Amino acid sequence: MKIRIPLLMLALALAASATLSAHAAVCSNYTIQGSYAFTIHGTIFLPNGATILIDGIALQTFDGRGNVTQVDAVADNGVLPPGWRPGAGSYSVNPDCTGTETIVVPGTPDLHLQIIVAQGGNTIHQVVIDPGIATTAEGERIKAPQQHEERDW
Repeated sequence: MKIRIPLLMLALALAASATLSAHAAVCSNYTIQGSYAFTIHGTIFLPNGATILIDGIALQTFDGRGNVTQVDAVADNGVLPPGWRPGAGSYSVNPDCTGTETIVVPGTPDLHLQIIVAQGGNTIHQVVIDPGIATTAEGERIKAPQQHEERDW
């Protein structure tokens, strides 16, 4: 009997720990809010067999409700157009912290991405899923949304 009680306590502690860990990993659109700095790397495969190397950076701002805006600077084969290129889109985060994102940049085809949200929403991993585009991005939160406080003035 004395051995069973410690084993039962251990089993209960492990079960409680697993429940808390599983609860902490639940994500939603609200998990990613604020501004994130992304590093972009990849290759575009053209129908004629040629390739275009992609390297760049982006600043994406997520609103916690499924909307995203961005500016990016992306070089194709080492050629970077001047200035920042704006874009906007939408995203959806699943409870298991996977999700999807669509980015619309005027004058280019829409980009469709799969994402993984990590580190409690502080990191986002992205991969473009459009055919012929093998591009990934890693982003980290650089600015959390402002917390509004109610004040009596």
